[in-house]
Amino acid sequence: MIAVAASLAALAACDRKPAPPVGPAHEAAVPPGGTGATAMIPAEDGQWTMPAKDYASTRFSGLSEITVNNVQNLKVAFTFSTGVNKGHEAAPLVVGTTMYVVTPYPNDLYALDLTKPGAPTKWVYHPLPKPASQGVACCDVVNRGVAFWNGKVILNTLDGYTVGVDANTGKEVWRTQLGDINRGETITMAPLVVKGKVLVGDAGGEFGVRGWLTALDADTGKIVWRAYHTGPDKDVLIGPDFHPFYASDRGKDLGVTTWPTDAWNIGGGTMWGWISYDPQLNLIYYGTANPGPWNAEQRPGDNKWTSGVFARDPDTGAAKWFYQSTPHDVHDYDGINENLLLEVPFNGQLRKVVARPERNGYFYLIDRVTGEVLAADPYSYVNSSFGVDLKTGRLKVNPEKVPQQGKVIRDICPTASGAKDWNPSAFSPRTGLVYIPHENLCMDWENVQANYIAGTPYVGADVRMKAGPGGNRGVLTAWDPVHRKAIWEIKEDLPLWSGALATAGDLVFYGTMDGWFKALDARNGKELWRFKAASGIIGQPIAYRGPDGHEYIAILAGVGGWAGAIVSGDLDPRDPTAALGFVGAMADLKQKTTAGGVLYVFSLPQR
Repeated sequence: MIAVAASLAALAACDRKPAPPVGPAHEAAVPPGGTGATAMIPAEDGQWTMPAKDYASTRFSGLSEITVNNVQNLKVAFTFSTGVNKGHEAAPLVVGTTMYVVTPYPNDLYALDLTKPGAPTKWVYHPLPKPASQGVACCDVVNRGVAFWNGKVILNTLDGYTVGVDANTGKEVWRTQLGDINRGETITMAPLVVKGKVLVGDAGGEFGVRGWLTALDADTGKIVWRAYHTGPDKDVLIGPDFHPFYASDRGKDLGVTTWPTDAWNIGGGTMWGWISYDPQLNLIYYGTANPGPWNAEQRPGDNKWTSGVFARDPDTGAAKWFYQSTPHDVHDYDGINENLLLEVPFNGQLRKVVARPERNGYFYLIDRVTGEVLAADPYSYVNSSFGVDLKTGRLKVNPEKVPQQGKVIRDICPTASGAKDWNPSAFSPRTGLVYIPHENLCMDWENVQANYIAGTPYVGADVRMKAGPGGNRGVLTAWDPVHRKAIWEIKEDLPLWSGALATAGDLVFYGTMDGWFKALDARNGKELWRFKAASGIIGQPIAYRGPDGHEYIAILAGVGGWAGAIVSGDLDPRDPTAALGFVGAMADLKQKTTAGGVLYVFSLPQR
């Protein structure tokens, strides 16, 4: 049972229009030379050592044995059962001849030997997180992956620990407590290691925690620095080198003064998403999550530094700039989405940008040196705002879609999980396109009074989600960041909750919540191959070169996460407000898939 669901009262079930047939909404082919967008991508080594593949977060594999001409021949090479029937959101890692797989709670870490038939287990590490952590996990007991660094696999556990494990033996090297489940803090994100520092943030914004990002020494596990996302400048690590582009982000102690008295102490702004790193600028980029509670009438002000993007020095944690994409977030739009570090022609110049398909429905191009928003264009249906004022950087909120206490505001689009949630996009330097797996959902919302008690839900909203215009609940969009438009789209019945993978074979891979794993032509969106898994897919696909020299594609299947909580948490489909309102949009999911936990690995038949 998802913990927060119990705090929300039941509302009547919502009607949903039938989904249209699955297929391209419109088709176009990208030119052979691509759009002109590029990224700093290391030479392909055949491995996959971090969930995002590289520091630019492209999720692009340079392997090209599997192509548009032969992908239809893909077959299962081997499978592995994790033994856990919760949401599997992680990306497997491949380092040398070993694959590493982490499960949702209880966060078991497996090392699989790729040199032997069937990839038998070399070792397994059981971190044994506290069972009580399951009760303070907002949206399923997920884990989004591990990182490899200098002979160690770095793992986060649901109960707030980060662990360094010897990659060869599976023995624990160090273990550091970062979060406190008694306050509602959990850790679900994948760590990133930059310059020998492990970067980890907390989850728990729906429990009134205080968000932070922490850096640990990768060799010892000792804390090097911690930056909070609310509170005084000294806690946020804001100093003389902090130069935000917009006036609304300048001022003394805005992490205090943009909140009601002391509300920043329980104001959310957690960090459970993705981090990117530019080694040339020596800056990390990441987004902060929603302010708490969801009832924004209880927290007047911009609520710094929530729902925005930080650029920081990874050595010290010092903030360099911040941009708040959704000031005074009234719709739970967060800002934790992936940050793709691209170089894009813009007004006759090649600009280094952070490209972000944001939860508020806009695809942002942000100058990654200054924090200036160059462009913000809707990639999904949006009626909760009217766009972004590029002079001020402010979101132009639609006053008719602002939730109120004592009144149901209907048909707010996108929904609280955003136009897309955590699930990451991929970028192909061959096409210059960003492949965005996302949602087409709207919601009805009524604010209610929220009262803070440590370790219990702190939400203050009755929400009911439903399908957006057209009736389909998911979309895969191929977005041109240069011409700032969709090139092609695939409509899906269910929300897309898996990540995307792009390869040098001009393919895009993604999974659906009813268990289809698909390969599309990256240039025109034509479906070329599909495979039906035993459970819905919300994981992150990867590509790697096996010990035999051939290319393999891997994906974890196991439905769950916020969107799939009705299955993994066995929730009642008659309660549309369960799982913070997501059950309203997913009442039929139990009829389409079942819980599970299986790794699938595919390859071409070898002669």
